[in-house]
Amino acid sequence: MIQDDFERLQALMVSRAGFRLGRDRIHLAEHRLAPVARREGFDTVDDMLASLWAKPVASLGWAVIEALLNPETWFRRDRAVFDTFTRELLPAIGRARPEGLVKVWSAGCSHGQEPYSLAMGALETGANVEIVATDLSQRAVERGRAGSYTAFEIQRGLSAQTMLNWFDPADDAWVAKPALKNAVRFARHNLLDQPADAAQFDVILCRNVLSEMDPAKRGQVVDGLEKRLVDDGVLILGADERIDADTVAFRPVGGRKGLFVKAPSALSRAA
Repeated sequence: MIQDDFERLQALMVSRAGFRLGRDRIHLAEHRLAPVARREGFDTVDDMLASLWAKPVASLGWAVIEALLNPETWFRRDRAVFDTFTRELLPAIGRARPEGLVKVWSAGCSHGQEPYSLAMGALETGANVEIVATDLSQRAVERGRAGSYTAFEIQRGLSAQTMLNWFDPADDAWVAKPALKNAVRFARHNLLDQPADAAQFDVILCRNVLSEMDPAKRGQVVDGLEKRLVDDGVLILGADERIDADTVAFRPVGGRKGLFVKAPSALSRAA
């Protein structure tokens, strides 16, 4: 892949999805695009990109973007987050909601390990939750909805007992049991887009997403998250992620890495 193609890929990623690839990832980009080129009937990645630049096709463009997204995740990644969610947030928020219903959004859910981890904690404690899981990648959403994981994936973050409690073996895979599948609703969503509905959530997880976004798009996404979060809700980012200083929508929760609540300025603006 030549540098010019990589720069054009950067522009495509930023404009459509808000994500930016590091300049040192040109070889990784070519590696990830090779299966897409074969699937789309091109001999090489260069041929595929030449076709895309000459005659942009939305479906091919999104296939390229999805291949370049970082799908890295695992069950109960950063375990403290799930302990806080299950032991503290669910009981506290549930007490303040009709019928104890807590609405949760896993934004950037990848293959579903995060929302299923949330669901396991909620189901094990008998909490009343609705979990919506979204991702920009349609392929990731379909994998999450199927709830099927390899032996490597299922053991990454889960104890043997938890794995047996919530998943059934099926050939070379482990598939989420119906109760777990039914606890999560998957859908495709681009965080740069306005939502199709006005649904709001009590807890929003958008972990390890903002750090990979173009700085110019980050504020747009944060504003969108603020609009979808109820006034007394909680936003959870990655443990080492921060919200830009010039963004006044949220303030960090002291002593809780990655946890944010709405800033007073955002509440007064809403009022």
